Amino acid sequence: VRRHQEIHVVMGNEACDLDSTVSALAMAYFLAKTTPCPKATFIPVLNIPRSELALRTETTFLLRDQGIAAASLIFRDEIDLGGLHRAGLLSLTLVDHHILPDADAALEEAVVEILDHRPLERDRGPECQVTAAPVGSCATLVTERIAQGPPGVLDRLTATLLHATILLDCINLSPAAGKVTPRDVACVSLLEARFPELPARDAVFKALQGAKFDVSGLTTEQMLRKDLKVLASDELALAISAIYVDLETFLRRPGLLQDLDAFCKARGYTGLVAMTVAFNERLEPSRQLAVYSRRETFRSAMCRALEEATAPSLLLQPLLSPWPCLSTYTQGNAVASRKKVLPILRSAL
Repeated sequence: VRRHQEIHVVMGNEACDLDSTVSALAMAYFLAKTTPCPKATFIPVLNIPRSELALRTETTFLLRDQGIAAASLIFRDEIDLGGLHRAGLLSLTLVDHHILPDADAALEEAVVEILDHRPLERDRGPECQVTAAPVGSCATLVTERIAQGPPGVLDRLTATLLHATILLDCINLSPAAGKVTPRDVACVSLLEARFPELPARDAVFKALQGAKFDVSGLTTEQMLRKDLKVLASDELALAISAIYVDLETFLRRPGLLQDLDAFCKARGYTGLVAMTVAFNERLEPSRQLAVYSRRETFRSAMCRALEEATAPSLLLQPLLSPWPCLSTYTQGNAVASRKKVLPILRSAL
């Protein structure tokens, strides 16, 4: 701000999973290499405090594997986006999301570009460039964008990060998982054609999936924070956590109910939805749900919305729950990921 220097930030969503992280890194690198605007500095920002990085086990694994030091990354608590915006110096590119949370609403007018693989929930003015498509990974859209740019910009490191991210997001391009699209497959093939030395798909996926599902050293609170989205209305807030163990294992954790209570109280959440996911050897997913709230009417409303949903239908089968404040289900429609469940909960809220 003192130097009056323009800053162009590329930032993923608040869950800051591998897709958000790599999409931000690769897109900021591409823009820095190709911009016609010499005055701007391009900065990828990881949308979590630095202290949260250790919980993103697949991200820390890939960055370490590729020799990218955590010290070279910039986190949300290390840059004053509001101050830059008030000084008229901020441009913002959003990857892997397209709506800023209420706390960042003032930054909306700084958004100049969006790349997202969710359905758009709001329109943008003509001054904002929007790329939105229902592909399996936002890294696919970033790969397409880079591939359309000047030749020679894409280097092996960026290609390795994008290749690994698409494989993890699309469950090794397995149709059984219900995530992959032809554009994801095309981007993986394009990256492999340009860089034949990229490691084999199976090895990449197995290593990253192993790192992602390794929650052995995490407390319950850390498991809930590892992959967390939050929906909020005027008076209510709902946490939705992806959990990387099966529901039975999760429910057996010592002191789980007290931990759920403490997690929601400390952060002001009215309730929490834990969505577990596991994959068999054929990479077919199985999913279960737990809906927790001490407010019975709130929990009932969320459960009803999930049970009665038709777009998509989740085909929920109730399970016996150990506590009255927790409703548990097996999800018959296992290809309905959290991305497809979030709109159901948002409208219920």
